[in-house]
Amino acid sequence: MYISAAVATTASTTLLMSQLQLLAVAGFGITTSQHSGRSLSRSRSSSPVVVYDYADDGSPSDYDTNDLPPMVKEVAVDEKEEDFAIRDDLKRELLLLASVTDRGAFCSKEENDIVIDLVAQLEALNPTKDPASNCRGEWDLGFSSTQLFRSSPFFQSIRVAVGDDNKDVAENGFALHAQATSGSSVGRIRQIVTSDRLISEVDLLVGMLPGIPMSLQGTVVSTAALDVVSDKRWELKIESTKVKGSNIPLLSTFMDNLQLELPVGNFYSSLQGEVPVIPMTTFYVDDTLRITRDVDDNFFVFIRES
Repeated sequence: MYISAAVATTASTTLLMSQLQLLAVAGFGITTSQHSGRSLSRSRSSSPVVVYDYADDGSPSDYDTNDLPPMVKEVAVDEKEEDFAIRDDLKRELLLLASVTDRGAFCSKEENDIVIDLVAQLEALNPTKDPASNCRGEWDLGFSSTQLFRSSPFFQSIRVAVGDDNKDVAENGFALHAQATSGSSVGRIRQIVTSDRLISEVDLLVGMLPGIPMSLQGTVVSTAALDVVSDKRWELKIESTKVKGSNIPLLSTFMDNLQLELPVGNFYSSLQGEVPVIPMTTFYVDDTLRITRDVDDNFFVFIRES
């Protein structure tokens, strides 16, 4: 039991250490941009940035500005009964592609283009007023247009914390995290949405020791405060992340009692004086499906638990 407990502790610590490293990356990006007066991404780049000055020569424009799409995407509400069948067909095709591509993890360019089109059509046919206020419930991730783990508010907080100037710092950190956990397989990804909280649960199967047929299953749980600020938008603030659960008999309770929890919100407060506000926008939700986008317009398709 003591050996198994030590193994469980090591696995839990390994999962959290990878996230701690990402927090350090975020903190480095924040302090660099605040204290040095220049973005880390610019100091790292060796490629020159060429800025072209297109002066206005008074010539007529080639297009009418009224033909341009709106700068801010708004929620569409489609109440036509005849569009129900269209939505149903679009959802069926979307979920089929999600299934054969492992939630988008192995999506070809052609398949990805099809999914982008399906999502855009569904958002245009959204049947629900105030979608951001109608997402309560338990949801499973069905498709992601980026790394699966980025549906978690923990990783979203890192992206927001480094800012747009240091976006490449976050992207590099996410790539390193994906590489560091490449020996793990991602299982179920679940979100529990209440009126004021979002709880993200990511199941991982972690290989423990080379040459030993033993692995440990655990769930990374991240909790964020949730505030609905418009018909489409949430603002999240990460509070904590921890690892719970085990597939080894007698260890599940032990791991839950370990309480290996990172007070992520406190980390941000100490580092920069406040917790980063994570904007998430939902342009489509119905009784069975939700499509939510992050600050970089990556989208996550969630399926409501039956």
